Amino acid sequence: MEALQIFNTFVKVMFFLFYAYQFFYILVAIIKKPKRFNHLKANGKLKMHRFAVMISARNEEAVIGQLLESINRQTYPRELVDVFVAADNCSDHTAQVAADYGAKVYKRYNRTKVGKGYALEMLFNLVREDYGHDYYDGYFVFDADNLLDPHYIEEMNKTFSAGYRVLTSYRNSKNYGSNWISAGYALWFLREARHLNNARMILNTSCAISGTGFLLSREIVEKNDGWKHFLLTEDIEFTVDSVCQGEKIGYCHDAMLYDEQPETFKQSWTQRLRWAKGYYQVFYNYGKNLLAGIFRKASFSCFDMCMTIMPALFLSLLTMLVNGSAMIYALVNETGQFESMFISMLVMMVSVYGMFIIVGLFTLITEWKNIRCSTGKKIKYLFTFPIFMLTYIPISITALFRKIEWKPITHSVAISIDQMKIGD
Repeated sequence: MEALQIFNTFVKVMFFLFYAYQFFYILVAIIKKPKRFNHLKANGKLKMHRFAVMISARNEEAVIGQLLESINRQTYPRELVDVFVAADNCSDHTAQVAADYGAKVYKRYNRTKVGKGYALEMLFNLVREDYGHDYYDGYFVFDADNLLDPHYIEEMNKTFSAGYRVLTSYRNSKNYGSNWISAGYALWFLREARHLNNARMILNTSCAISGTGFLLSREIVEKNDGWKHFLLTEDIEFTVDSVCQGEKIGYCHDAMLYDEQPETFKQSWTQRLRWAKGYYQVFYNYGKNLLAGIFRKASFSCFDMCMTIMPALFLSLLTMLVNGSAMIYALVNETGQFESMFISMLVMMVSVYGMFIIVGLFTLITEWKNIRCSTGKKIKYLFTFPIFMLTYIPISITALFRKIEWKPITHSVAISIDQMKIGD
């Protein structure tokens, strides 16, 4: 029992050492204003860049029209924005809907190379082939279920004009109030936007791309010869690869994007199982480069990305394994210590629950006005947020032993940007 207590204390200390800086991030995000570049226009340094919008869509006829409509209604000059859609292994009318809204559609049928990364590879290659390698200054990447605030591209262009070659944006949710699952996702992404990427931007370190809503420059595309990231979490792979190469990813707090979160535990399990496996893949493929960046180059960004993809999962799994094994041993051998071990495990779980409550509460307070649901649901889902996060433990364990393949998530929340703004 004493050895188990020492181990648990060690794990707690390691968690603190690895992640205390993220609580400092929260403090920075609260006391400092987001970094903005409004002065560029006044100084004549704001360039109106030409952009290509890249969208990978698989059977998204229910939602892609709303995204394209929100793009067509941007305050940024429409003649400087072209939209391209990869209709990836579609069996519905995604291609026709996209074409009806003015997008250039490329159809893709490949049942062997499946996943968003492969669809983006095709899209980048064909767009550069048809329009030339230097026609566009930058490329936006969105998912078909996204919606853009009317000023999204205008605001992203300001940060892009400040010299960032890769940047991400504020990720909000279309369906926060649907249930505890969608709210769990949404609160975590709001936390990533305000209390991680916003703080990183203020502190002048690299931000991280989270799924969708990002922009990369022509120079990055040419350096990578298109899109070259095909792991199960291609966004995290691209982030880590960029940071390892010394690229500083920027963040635009005023560019708001909405996306749809899963509402059933089955869909959530499938999606997060892919994410967990993808994190393992990224660490396996890039862990050596991250560690080299930490110890040879003293790169805080490499440390930050390393903490993002690995230690929490590893420490959580190790804790469950050690404590679970000790409890089984005590129960089978009737050592009389099972009850005390169970209480110790329970206390640890309650501590984790409390930590996520604190993280969620700070996010809820700072982002209250941006969350589109009733006050009652905002408060109720704060207390289910830690439960949502704790379900990552069995998901992460399963991901260790199962072969995971990319599977599409069904999107059905078909609402317009006008309907989202009603809640403002």
